[in-house]
Amino acid sequence: MKLKTLEMTFRSTKKFKENILCTRGFFATKFNEYVQLHNHITDKLVYSYPTIQYKVVRNRPLILGINEGIDVLKEIFDDFDTVRLGETEYEIIQRSMTIKKQEFGLSDKIYFYEFLTPWLPFNKENHDKFVQIKSSEEQKEMLRRILTGNLLSMSKGIGYTVPDKIKCDIDLQVTRSEYKGINFLSFNGGFMANFCIPNHLGIGKAAAMGKGTVQKIRVYRDN
Repeated sequence: MKLKTLEMTFRSTKKFKENILCTRGFFATKFNEYVQLHNHITDKLVYSYPTIQYKVVRNRPLILGINEGIDVLKEIFDDFDTVRLGETEYEIIQRSMTIKKQEFGLSDKIYFYEFLTPWLPFNKENHDKFVQIKSSEEQKEMLRRILTGNLLSMSKGIGYTVPDKIKCDIDLQVTRSEYKGINFLSFNGGFMANFCIPNHLGIGKAAAMGKGTVQKIRVYRDN
């Protein structure tokens, strides 16, 4: 399928120093009427693939919109002249909006991706299972299954039905990442799959906050 995305970036008179959570907090508070900006209805979290994702790419804030998230970003694009992050206010002197239509979904090609930000694959249950596994090959197989599940969940949230089996492999290095004040087991590195993902989409836990952001690095045809 062709997936439509919108990338919004902006530049200030000074370098942004705060983390991405501050960026999300600003937009979620200023434009609280848009659920897609914060994924909450009253105090309850909306458990679905985020159609607006906050990232930092090449040291600049980037907000990615998918499906209905595109319309929200178009609505707010001209409605802020400053961005307040923590105790610092940034005057916006330049902004841009790029709309793309790109391939998404199962493919007869093999795509290789790198994670621009750490991938967080675990909830508490599968984290506990993972650390109890002694074999590195069994751990790798578990991560492959979780990655496949992430791609299926992302597809469902975007409205795409995967027509056949996803094949994937991983090349990862373990690290740790903080999310909501908690230190999580996470992974750097990359993966390969017979699945086309547009650049800068996030997979796994905290995709809305910029975790698990992917970048395509090469492609081979599957013979």
